[in-house]
Amino acid sequence: MRLRIRHRTTYRYSSPVSENYNEVRLQPVSDAAQDCHRFELVTRPGSKLQRHQDFHLNLVDHFYIPGPHESLVVEAQSEVTTTGVAARLAGAGFPMSRIGECRRIEGCFDFLQATPYVGLDVGVLRLAQEAASGAEDAWEAVLAMSGFVHREFSYDSSATTSNTTLAEVLVHRRGVCQDFAHVLLGLCRSMGIPARYVSGYLHVGDEAGWRGNLATHAWIEVFLPGHEWLPLDPTNNRPADQHHIKVAVGRDYADAAPLRGNFKGRATQEMAVELEIVRVEASGGARPSVEGGSCFDVIGS
Repeated sequence: MRLRIRHRTTYRYSSPVSENYNEVRLQPVSDAAQDCHRFELVTRPGSKLQRHQDFHLNLVDHFYIPGPHESLVVEAQSEVTTTGVAARLAGAGFPMSRIGECRRIEGCFDFLQATPYVGLDVGVLRLAQEAASGAEDAWEAVLAMSGFVHREFSYDSSATTSNTTLAEVLVHRRGVCQDFAHVLLGLCRSMGIPARYVSGYLHVGDEAGWRGNLATHAWIEVFLPGHEWLPLDPTNNRPADQHHIKVAVGRDYADAAPLRGNFKGRATQEMAVELEIVRVEASGGARPSVEGGSCFDVIGS
């Protein structure tokens, strides 16, 4: 599918602020499952945009606004073609008895560790063992744990915030895509399966039965030797496919947050997010398909 995405975030401050610095991770990646053809980022007030790659190789745009301002708009527009990874998922598998080998593979270590959002303790391990039901294959174990999260946790956009941790989600078993991703990360890592957080978008068109389809979305990828990184969406209990638009990865939400920053001033802020995804037809026309708000709060001060 070829998709056009417009993601606008607007901050309004109760009094003028200054020295506003932000990092933006909003450009869809280009990899074997998708190709980003165009990306444009603008801010109001205008600013000089600079770019770098972070530790996880995400593209990060950052900008600084020194003068007083009462509002800030950050708007990203992109166009991407998605194909999904169905071919790589066919026959995916690796013996759980050999999963410890992942600790010796470069690039896996960070995705086996606890993080501030994803704590690992004996309670998480016991839950993972219960959810995996003694699976001898690692991919089967991941699918079983994803099914457990999908069944046992309720989708509730009012239950959590962007700062909610895995431990807090486990208490009430309610949350949104960010929380479900953190839970599955914890279950996988406690079993020795490398797992990383993915942020992006979900396009569903006219299809029904999806959760998280009116927001920026989150899912996970697990690493299996011989298969590399395989995507799975616990919110919808299915592998991520051509409906998923990948933007950034990390150990947890903090590494892949779409927008985060700080400003100088004593003001409070209000935030509004507009998201529109339009499918581009073969004839060159387009039809609106998803429009809504974000399931994440932007981190600011």
